[in-house]
Amino acid sequence: MNWISEVVRPKIKTLFKREAPDNLWIKCPETGQVVFHKDVEANQWVIPGSNHHMRISATQRLQLMFDGSTWLDVALPEVPVDPLKFRDEKKYIDRLKDARTKTGQQDAFKVGFGRVDDLPMTIAVQDFGFMGGSLGMAAGEAFIKGAETALDKKTPFVLFAGSGGARMQEGILSLMQMPRTTVAIRRLRDAKLPYIVVLTNPTTGGVTASYAMLGDVHLAEPGALIGFAGPRVIEQTIREKLPDGFQRAEYLKEHGMVDAVVHRHDLKPTIARLSRLFTKAPSARTAAVPVAANAEITAAAAE
Repeated sequence: MNWISEVVRPKIKTLFKREAPDNLWIKCPETGQVVFHKDVEANQWVIPGSNHHMRISATQRLQLMFDGSTWLDVALPEVPVDPLKFRDEKKYIDRLKDARTKTGQQDAFKVGFGRVDDLPMTIAVQDFGFMGGSLGMAAGEAFIKGAETALDKKTPFVLFAGSGGARMQEGILSLMQMPRTTVAIRRLRDAKLPYIVVLTNPTTGGVTASYAMLGDVHLAEPGALIGFAGPRVIEQTIREKLPDGFQRAEYLKEHGMVDAVVHRHDLKPTIARLSRLFTKAPSARTAAVPVAANAEITAAAAE
């Protein structure tokens, strides 16, 4: 046995070996560009250069929106777990456990109350990381609770939508949330409280067919996929090639379905400005909103 090569050398290698974190680098899904993780995080999870907006969790979204990254979590109602005892390749209750372990949340919604540019605001965020942000009973109850909180505290209600649609494991109970959330929006409108929707990537299915498209103003992040059925399903149905960028935020803005496409860096001042326009609240300070976005937002608020 060669003592130096078999014993000493491995110990020396172990001594000087540096463990690199798995998430040290991030690869852009659009361009393949590899970017340092900390640079992307510092840029609000937008890839520098390509401007690709990455998906972020509900907690990260609330941190970006609320002043000082502080807010009060709104307690959400409990709902029956696995009411249909559903099972496909895996038990639904096991899928829920896995999603809760992965995200640290009870379901796809998180609702917070705090201040945005010193204006009291209620914000609900749909987390795509929790079973694709699917709409089930818990999500429906969370949305309604968020709307009720806005009514009680007389604040604007802001929704960050991101979902693959209704949760099939809850069947008709999931679809029932569509009219229920619509009623909650009607109550906000009757109280003359603004309901602002931010469409993130992706917003599809029954969510698009209900509360995601009933806002007073619809903003969207750049490149977000927005629609009911996916482009591939539509192509197979109509047997025609779809236009470039079909169902993307920029395409929908050009065709009047979205009021403005707003960069993530500008969302907070944009939403604060919109809320002040609707509520006629005094401005705490001049909001740093791009001139182009100002014109679009003012026009949308006046309609």
